[in-house]
Amino acid sequence: MSDGLALAVRGLRKRYGRQVALDGLEMSVPEGIVYGFLGPNGAGKTTTMRLLVGLIRPDAGTMELFGRPFHQGDRRRLFEVGALIESPSFYPYLSGRRNLEALAAVGAPVSRARIEELLELVALRDRAGDKVSTYSLGMKQRLGIAGALLSDPRLLLLDEPANGLDPAGIVAMRATLRNLAATGKTVFVSSHILGEVRQMADVVGIIAAGRLVREAPMDALLRDAGRVRVRVARAELDAARAALAPLGQAKAEPTFDDGGAWLGVPVGRERAADVTRALAEAGVFLSGLETEGNLEALFLELTADPEGMR
Repeated sequence: MSDGLALAVRGLRKRYGRQVALDGLEMSVPEGIVYGFLGPNGAGKTTTMRLLVGLIRPDAGTMELFGRPFHQGDRRRLFEVGALIESPSFYPYLSGRRNLEALAAVGAPVSRARIEELLELVALRDRAGDKVSTYSLGMKQRLGIAGALLSDPRLLLLDEPANGLDPAGIVAMRATLRNLAATGKTVFVSSHILGEVRQMADVVGIIAAGRLVREAPMDALLRDAGRVRVRVARAELDAARAALAPLGQAKAEPTFDDGGAWLGVPVGRERAADVTRALAEAGVFLSGLETEGNLEALFLELTADPEGMR
């Protein structure tokens, strides 16, 4: 079931009283990639991550780490996993370096050289001797990622890692996570910021109402999000719709400008020729054509309708 997978989740369920947080979650995370776990607030992302590190128990379902079952009591397995879930917590009166040393003392053995290496990695070497109480939110976030990497884990779980970072910090974070995946580590990033995930993830899982509504490589998701827009004369709008219907039903209503009516066709840009051919065969002549990848629209469609495509 999980050959080549860093993480496999099957039928995961979790309730808080009457509230269903996870409703049979299924997920497959290959090794050596950045996996983007996307969903609106309240979709079940943080509950999933808390289950994956044994902070809470599932009501039903199974989890596997690197091909072997993982249970809440199997704490030693978590030496293979680094995690930053929700906001990182530190001793405010200790320095960044001393906080990492304190974290290292309660886990797998970590050398001082490793701590210095991580401080350099997250660009905190110059502030490592300062008290954490003087750190900005973004600095604390970077220190939390260093803490998650202390044991050199094979799997890194990050909950909203860009939280509190300025634009330069976000770019640096993105590069760091991509570099970690390039070394063979698996990076699992939970986020509700579609644009950030789009730029760093190899595979994406989209969750809504506690269920996975789509899981696919990023390039496949972008193909599905593709759309060709054509402009035709207003008088020919109905004829254009009829001609293009075999290519897919447009989800959005047409828009109008001085040049005519713009109509969206849910096909990738590589099928633009099919669009123009269908119109020409119907005797409809276009006066404009655009291609776009509307990933945001696909995300909103999937998360608004959890029964939608998988």
